[in-house]
Amino acid sequence: MFEKVLIANRGEIALRVHRACREMGIATVAVHSTADEHAMHVRLANESVCIGPPQASESYLNIPAIISACEITGADAVHPGYGFLSENARFAEILEAHGITFIGPTSDHIKLMGDKIAAKAAVKALGIPVVPGSPGAVTSNEEALRVSKEMGFPVLVKAAAGGGGRGMKVALTEDALIEAFSTARAEAKAAFGDDAMYIEKYLGRPRHIEVQVIADSHGNVVHLGERDCSLQRRNQKILEEAPSPALNEESRKKIGEIVSRAIGKLGYLGVGTVEFLYEDGEFYFIEMNTRLQVEHPVTEAITGIDLVREQIRIAAGLELSFKQEDVNFRGHAIECRVNAENAKTFVPSPGTIREYHTPGGLGVRVDSGVYSGYRIPPYYDSLIGKLIVHGRSRNECLMRLRRALHEFVIEGVDTTIPLFKELVNDPDLIDGNYHIHWLEEFLERS
Repeated sequence: MFEKVLIANRGEIALRVHRACREMGIATVAVHSTADEHAMHVRLANESVCIGPPQASESYLNIPAIISACEITGADAVHPGYGFLSENARFAEILEAHGITFIGPTSDHIKLMGDKIAAKAAVKALGIPVVPGSPGAVTSNEEALRVSKEMGFPVLVKAAAGGGGRGMKVALTEDALIEAFSTARAEAKAAFGDDAMYIEKYLGRPRHIEVQVIADSHGNVVHLGERDCSLQRRNQKILEEAPSPALNEESRKKIGEIVSRAIGKLGYLGVGTVEFLYEDGEFYFIEMNTRLQVEHPVTEAITGIDLVREQIRIAAGLELSFKQEDVNFRGHAIECRVNAENAKTFVPSPGTIREYHTPGGLGVRVDSGVYSGYRIPPYYDSLIGKLIVHGRSRNECLMRLRRALHEFVIEGVDTTIPLFKELVNDPDLIDGNYHIHWLEEFLERS
């Protein structure tokens, strides 16, 4: 087992990793920018190293600085959390070259799944259903028009190296396609330095369903059920739940087994999430995230399995501590991403938290790195923390979530808590009757 893990991240996920390490008897190193000098994970870690100024490009994305921090502190492994360098294959390779373990999949699998076109071809060959689309990169207006006509409008133009909704445009008609294609290419070039595009059939009102998998170096692959992440704004997840209210036991078991078999054939290592669009009883692969997901706590809640602990064990060469037959799904869990944003306009609201009180009680968990007096910096994403609620049934979970939201007090900055208070009382959400466009439509009505 590792003696010391460096956490190459910040905020709630850095604190989450620190807690798992401490419970395992592993010392931790927190790296931080000058803006995060007083962050909770920095305060709690065994050691901390400042790696640069507030800008992420000069600190949390500064690979030489992170390698230096490993060497200074003697860290023998790095946990990247999510975002930043978590899906950077070059970072994993550099760590390996320095004799430091990357707590994540191999660089080859990161590269494969980071290329959306290659990933789609790979999983299709492994038996995972995919959305109908272009067989490879589309490089010209003429080719984009031909491919789109063949599959039929509407279509979705997507960046091959994309993520987070950037470089993604919907074209409802032939006339709209050329503008959508040009705009998406420009966005992709600016965001990722790569304007390779591909085109998929646009599904009207699908749900976003993702399957959590975990695999070790001893040939064991287990799926931990699905999460429903359909409540999104501008392709960013807002609320997630597990299990999905749209699936029954038969469909849940079927897609879980398909994904497990494919991941086993791939020889994947660590945790991963295979994401799908789901419409009319059919699953269509979107992408695979080769890291821990923001919404992993809802899976932990219904399975009782610590995903971060298992990540660390696998990276250390140990077997999974459970088999597929040991996994029991218990009850229902919902996560709300509480952001420092105006609940109506979604304008970021950095500033000092004057008062902070988290809800508690049976089945209530808050993953957050903030505290009273903490100043939320303007340089990073606006996530304050995650409220995760678990109940024996979906109805009990919703009732508990309503109570927890009313107990949650954050003063000094705007938050999205008022939005969640509205959502949990909406009849469609209560009935589980929503899709990936539902939240946008809800906000337009509000």
